[in-house]
Amino acid sequence: MIAPMLAAQPGERVIDACSGAGGKALHLAALMGNEGRVFGMDVDAKKLSELERRAKRAGASCVKGKEIIETTPVDFAEVADRLLIDAPCSGLGTLRRQPDLKWRLKPAQLDRVRSIQKELLSSYPAMLKPGGRLVYATCSILPSENRAAVDSILADDEYELINERIISPARDGFDGFYAAALIKR
Repeated sequence: MIAPMLAAQPGERVIDACSGAGGKALHLAALMGNEGRVFGMDVDAKKLSELERRAKRAGASCVKGKEIIETTPVDFAEVADRLLIDAPCSGLGTLRRQPDLKWRLKPAQLDRVRSIQKELLSSYPAMLKPGGRLVYATCSILPSENRAAVDSILADDEYELINERIISPARDGFDGFYAAALIKR
């Protein structure tokens, strides 16, 4: 449900900024007809190796893994037509599958992921071209990780919210998540 929110078109440059092993990056490549470039970025080189392996197996030649370093937002300034930030989060949308999470998650961990989310939303949008689309997503059901995080980026008037999805495990019958699509003015 997340990749289609980017509305990526063939020939565009797309950054999946927290790609891990690249499930959404591969979905984006398929949606784009393998035309353009999908940069799957992550801080974990092992996950990027898996992304490269999976992309090769799928014939997704437009997918390229890129390890995130401190200068990545500057190095890729205004490169992307579309930017996906599937942010590290508490994972509280997955409680149905992981009921023990409610005992494992500590307040300090929650503070840490909120801090990471804030950092991602303050630096990564620099990689997006004006007029480009940003999708911010988490697998959390906490408003503090979701709409409150998005509100922080909307506060400076550089972005406009165009779509928001809130999936509730209680209402929808599967993992909870949040996603918001924004346009950079």
